Amino acid sequence: MSTSVTKQEVSTLLSSRRRGRLESLPYLLVLPSLALICLIELYPFVTGFYYSLKSGSLLNTGEFVGLGNYIRLWSMPDFIHALYFSALFAFFAVFGSYLVGLGLALVLARDVPGKGFFRVALLIPWIIPSIVSITSWRWLIQDQHGSVNVFLLWFGLGPYYFLSSEHLAMLSVIVIKIWRSFPFMMVSLIAALQTIDQSLYEAAAIDGAGRWATFRYVTLPHIKTISVVMWILMTIWSVNDFDTPWLLTQGGPSNATENLIVLAYRYTFAGNMVGIGTAIAFTMLVILAVLSILILRYQERED
Repeated sequence: MSTSVTKQEVSTLLSSRRRGRLESLPYLLVLPSLALICLIELYPFVTGFYYSLKSGSLLNTGEFVGLGNYIRLWSMPDFIHALYFSALFAFFAVFGSYLVGLGLALVLARDVPGKGFFRVALLIPWIIPSIVSITSWRWLIQDQHGSVNVFLLWFGLGPYYFLSSEHLAMLSVIVIKIWRSFPFMMVSLIAALQTIDQSLYEAAAIDGAGRWATFRYVTLPHIKTISVVMWILMTIWSVNDFDTPWLLTQGGPSNATENLIVLAYRYTFAGNMVGIGTAIAFTMLVILAVLSILILRYQERED
């Protein structure tokens, strides 16, 4: 009897060990990928934060100043302006591209002639490399001889110096960002619209709901979740957008179109002030993280 019990205990022990090895196997398989992620993501992150706490350059890490670089930012006029323009740029880029994408998605989600062609053609601003599209826009609007001004002169308008006037330069950067970004909104919203049960629209029509009521009470609730996700993503991409302002105006004129990422680049590589540059970058990170959390919590509360 004791021998039988002993064998049973041994069998149970062996099976538990075998089960433990099988349960730990997935974690062992993940370890190489986790180590690689830490190497290419965590190490630069920690190193960058360390540099933001020092008053160094590209050649010398300098002295430890703690949070001095972060405190100094809020007394710098160019940082305040870059923060203002980044917020303005992100706001209009997000909602401008969303409204354009939503309008096109509502049309192309229906059975309209040539919708397959237009779905592909309207992706071109998103597909074309930024250096090609933005440089092309710069040629179109750069001076009085640009194609846009030549076209406006036919109607007795202009010339308008889109890249020399501060307000027109800001407007141009925002409009081109909307042009580059609306295809992402359009494709995502088309996908969301196609998941809505058509019987809901039929029921709304039977109840006598008009187009606005149908959109408000049927369409909008079904695309709300994906809309919030797109707003967060586009906000992050807009604040981190280096290509559009740099290739179009290089932050000018008079730093009017200089956002936070361009300012960080200028301080780090042109001004050789790595501490200030990395402090700007980490300030951007904190602002975007807080904004994303607030938007997600608002969505959860609304749901």
